[in-house]
Amino acid sequence: MGLFKQIKDMKQTVAAAPEMVEQAQQMAANAQQMQAQQAAAAQQASQQEAAAATGPDFEPISGVSLEQFAEVSKGLAEVNYDQSQAPAIAATKGISGEAWQAAVDGWNARIKANPAVAKRFNALYMGRA
Repeated sequence: MGLFKQIKDMKQTVAAAPEMVEQAQQMAANAQQMQAQQAAAAQQASQQEAAAATGPDFEPISGVSLEQFAEVSKGLAEVNYDQSQAPAIAATKGISGEAWQAAVDGWNARIKANPAVAKRFNALYMGRA
């Protein structure tokens, strides 16, 4: 008896196979569509973030842009983050000691006050911008 039941079950499985294949293909198509939507949303968010990185809080301080500030800050890693070396690193980028100190004070204040500035600085510092 068991053998006939197994044969019957196998026939039912084979009969259901085309429908199961159809469902699997539909699920794959849905997954691709969701992935495309997520990629589009991420791109739009990135564009909005770039557009938001404007305004008075993103203006250079004493001629030092946020990009330059991040670049010099990142350069401090090469000297074990010795802050006394920052003016020399800044000078290699054409930034005077006085301008660098004003930039440090100003950019640090903006980074603390404006999350968009902090996020942009982090992206620049990490090399994701």
